[in-house]
Amino acid sequence: MRPRDRDDVKVGAGADFGLEHGLVGIGDALPSAPRGLDEAVRLAGDLHGDKAARMLERFAALPDGTFVWTLAPDGTFRLGRLAGPWHYDDGPRAREVGIHHVRRTTWIDRPFGEGEVPAEVEATFGRGGRNLQRIHGPRVDDRTAAMWEAERDG
Repeated sequence: MRPRDRDDVKVGAGADFGLEHGLVGIGDALPSAPRGLDEAVRLAGDLHGDKAARMLERFAALPDGTFVWTLAPDGTFRLGRLAGPWHYDDGPRAREVGIHHVRRTTWIDRPFGEGEVPAEVEATFGRGGRNLQRIHGPRVDDRTAAMWEAERDG
């Protein structure tokens, strides 16, 4: 979780924010809290471009229960599941880390090291992108679900 438009934010600060507050999110700050998603998408497009608007729409449309991965500042991977609708966070900590468009997320307590996560997860984060990305691969969804079940049942 890193804002696309903020190079002044320490790498990992967004992940810490999300893990501490039970959230996952994306950046693209707006001048004030929008009244709803439609206004947020319009403002994101006006201020940050069409790509930002499309990314926000896709993020908000993901169904609850969707698996999400983040990379913590200590280099470990963390696995979570979306657990609530989009909302805009304009609090001081959100402004500090540049993560404003957020969704509640249930995170597994256990961190995963390199070699423990699907190779596609490592490859996606290894590219260093700052965007919300779908992780593609022949077995990544099945392996992620199995990891979730093993940790939640264990």
